[in-house]
Amino acid sequence: MSSHEEDVLGKAYDARLMRRLLTYLRPYRPQVALAIAAIVGHSLLELAPPYLTKLVIDRYIPARDLSGLGTIAIFFFLTLAGSFALEYLQTWTMQMTGQRIMFDLRMQLYRHLHRLDLRFYDRNPVGRLMTRVTTDVDVLNELFTSGVVSVFGDVFTLVGIMAVLVWMDWRLAMVAFSVLPLIVLITQWFRSRVRGSYRTVRTWIARINAYLQERITGMSTVQLFRREQRDFADFDEIDRQHRDANVESIFYYAVFYPAVEFVGAIAASLIIWVGGGWSAQGALTLGSLVAFLQYSQRFFRPISDMSEKFNILQGAMASSERIFALLDTPVAIQEPHGSAPHLAPVGAPAAIAFEHVSFAYVEGEPVLKDVSFRVEPGQRVAIVGATGSGKTTIVSLLLRFYEVQEGRITVDGVDIREMDPASLRTLFALVLQDVHLFSGTIAGNIRLGHESITDEAVRRAVEAVHADNFIDRLPLGLQTPVAERGATLSVGQKQLLSFARALAFDPRVLILDEATSSVDTETELLIRDALKVVMRGRTTIAIAHRLSTIQDMDRILVLHKGQLRESGTHQELLAQRGIYHRLYQLQFKDDAAQAPRLHPVG
Repeated sequence: MSSHEEDVLGKAYDARLMRRLLTYLRPYRPQVALAIAAIVGHSLLELAPPYLTKLVIDRYIPARDLSGLGTIAIFFFLTLAGSFALEYLQTWTMQMTGQRIMFDLRMQLYRHLHRLDLRFYDRNPVGRLMTRVTTDVDVLNELFTSGVVSVFGDVFTLVGIMAVLVWMDWRLAMVAFSVLPLIVLITQWFRSRVRGSYRTVRTWIARINAYLQERITGMSTVQLFRREQRDFADFDEIDRQHRDANVESIFYYAVFYPAVEFVGAIAASLIIWVGGGWSAQGALTLGSLVAFLQYSQRFFRPISDMSEKFNILQGAMASSERIFALLDTPVAIQEPHGSAPHLAPVGAPAAIAFEHVSFAYVEGEPVLKDVSFRVEPGQRVAIVGATGSGKTTIVSLLLRFYEVQEGRITVDGVDIREMDPASLRTLFALVLQDVHLFSGTIAGNIRLGHESITDEAVRRAVEAVHADNFIDRLPLGLQTPVAERGATLSVGQKQLLSFARALAFDPRVLILDEATSSVDTETELLIRDALKVVMRGRTTIAIAHRLSTIQDMDRILVLHKGQLRESGTHQELLAQRGIYHRLYQLQFKDDAAQAPRLHPVG
């Protein structure tokens, strides 16, 4: 199964899932009770018009009683007006309740997504998760607004009509009920067929969402490598499968509803044939015959409605399976039980220690093997090594994006697994090579919603890292809008904003991931000067690919195939003529003699 595939599991109706879904109605029990009362009242009023018609035909027309006809007309009007008012009350109440439940569920999903570790996002495409929070929640909203409560009205209407028919004439009622076995057969056929069809439709919707999200995000790559026709063909196939699944479900509906109408016509024919004969013989009044025909038409309407409710229920079961599977995904990065150690988010530089740490993304394929080192408070440490040596993994473990599998990591002597992840991460600022900016303003991207960071603090951070050179040239300065992912800013400008963000949050530990590898020389000089400001008075860990940027670090750690192989200053490591010396020679083989004159990070 591909990463975009939806799990097609479960039953058409699952009592366990339904019980769990109904828990979302508990906070709104008064509204649900009001809606049920309105539905029952509406169903009772719906029983009145055919019986009023019977009275008119059997009693008041033969007697030429105009006053009685006027009274019946008034009752008829009041019945219709009451039905309208109660249906409006029920619809408005459940729609409002459904919107509130949808809000609660979406917030619960989004809150849970915030707590999941990065391993979960490595395995699940964004399009699939978007389907959970949007489309699947919409399906459950339909269940709450049109299904779970409204079905009471259908059942009550059916039972009420059956009771009235038996009360009026049980023999003719049995004639009307004789077609029920056909209804049962048709309904069972419809349910069995539409179930698989509906789930297939949901599967292809999720594939469409995932495919579009991936391709639109990577549109520049698609156009650069001229993949438009290939991608169009792929999307055409996915869209065609979705269309065909919908057409299949439409076929079942196209057969089911006319079939129910046809069975209803058979019931009406039987009533006319049998009841008409009895009426001609005087065994049944004409008004009763007319009332029976009206009741029979109303009898099959809730049956069709309940079948539609089954479709809503089926969709809700499929969607709730996936939503609850997401909500039940265990949170790997757990908060500690009891009172957790709480380190000050600001203050003196922190000490960091890795003690015999091992980690693997895939079982049996370790990325880190028994890594141990210590970073003293205020020390500047660089981590170098070939691609895949485990440099980024060290940072991910330190920030608890992933959980340590063997050994432990401490900050100021406290195991990070004993700390609340949010409290732990307030100690750090991470500056990545690929800076992520959100839609909003430049100032908003620096403070990231932390109103405690004042405009003055934002301005000081911007000036300290020399980002004011380009911000002041913008029409609105710090309030200039930022497009999605910072598309309107250059790589260097985004990098300067990331340094301003780090400085504004005033962390105890600064983590850098090759912050100058993708910028021009002029911007690199600005960034290196900004680094001096940001690193001052802080513990610093820098992941480096270009060795020219870390020669002045207090200590350099050399990783090779997941193991810490060398440690020392730039000159000490060159003197060892080991892995670091080979990396240095590879990067500077054409001009090694000029290496000492490179501008170091200070």
